Amino acid sequence: MQLSTRLIHNDHDTDPSSGALGVPLIQTSTFDQSACFADPADGRVPRYDYARSGNPTRSALEEIIAGLEGGECGYAFGSGIAAVSSALGIFSAGDHIVAAEDIYGGSYRILNTFFKRWGLELTAADASRPEQIRAAIKPNTRAVYLETPSNPLLKITDLKACIAVAKEAGLLSIVDNTFMTPYLQRPIEFGADIVLHSATKFLGGHSDVISGLAVTATKELGKRLYAVQNGFGAVPGPWDVWLVIRGIKTLKVRLDAQQAAAQFLSRRLREHPHVDAVYYPGLEDHPGKAVHDAQASGAGAVFSFKTKTVEQALGFLRRTKLAAAAVSLGGVETIASYPVRMSHASIPRPERERLGITDTLIRISPGLEDPEDLLEDFEQALA
Repeated sequence: MQLSTRLIHNDHDTDPSSGALGVPLIQTSTFDQSACFADPADGRVPRYDYARSGNPTRSALEEIIAGLEGGECGYAFGSGIAAVSSALGIFSAGDHIVAAEDIYGGSYRILNTFFKRWGLELTAADASRPEQIRAAIKPNTRAVYLETPSNPLLKITDLKACIAVAKEAGLLSIVDNTFMTPYLQRPIEFGADIVLHSATKFLGGHSDVISGLAVTATKELGKRLYAVQNGFGAVPGPWDVWLVIRGIKTLKVRLDAQQAAAQFLSRRLREHPHVDAVYYPGLEDHPGKAVHDAQASGAGAVFSFKTKTVEQALGFLRRTKLAAAAVSLGGVETIASYPVRMSHASIPRPERERLGITDTLIRISPGLEDPEDLLEDFEQALA
């Protein structure tokens, strides 16, 4: 089956106990284990004993995302940053991570504060140039952390090349695939060891749930990640899990429409007299477009643009009527984010400006509104 069909038809599209067309929501904190004591000699261990360690609804989502990403094991968490933190939790004090220099601001913050205090070292490198990844590797390096397209400038990383550098050095490769989702890009096919998602975004798709996911390429690595998931306990409740399962079923139709809107709006906005630059992998002159096209089946549904003045950027956020000035992305409603005050506020200003994340930058996640209506609204907001 094509992946778009597998979004709906998988091992969890019908409940075998009732025939229901959906995964049952199992709302419980603990499970009866009396069957394990019927014959003490058989040493039977229950699959579920306590809901922090596992829940049937959660297991369904974990198996669904593992299948879609082409991995062996999937794990669900209470938020995207919980998934990131738990993946980093498999490392030890004194280990070193090489990360793309323009990753999501929350990932940068947790690496550069919490994990730094616990002795995890970080070097940021320009991941669009694999030689910089290679140059940053040290004797205590244990992993390379990537994100493509990057947030918020949609910078492209050559997954195949960077993962090859990691493998040559015996390192794990971790890829945040939130922007693309497995519908458009599957990093494990290029050799990635761990794939991460903020399921709050496109996978959930309705701005009504906070959740994170991780997929490991091997069962051995899955055991290491499960030990963190179970021990650290940053797991979602079954209702949040159920919402993500529901969202995944409509991922294709949503993302197809949102991607078309991003293509239309990015092309039109680059012609606007108050717009200085537009960043979107669907534009022919976007840096790294050929690399992106070789590893993804679409340009995605997020783009950014810079106005010519700060006043124009702030005015756009004040005056737009159809786009919410808010954090997050991937919902059915259009969201306009201001990275310097939102997603990347924790990055020091000099570093932000060096990366091109300026006070004139706005990130757009088109929703399911009519693109012509969005364009008309954007034009009046920029006028």
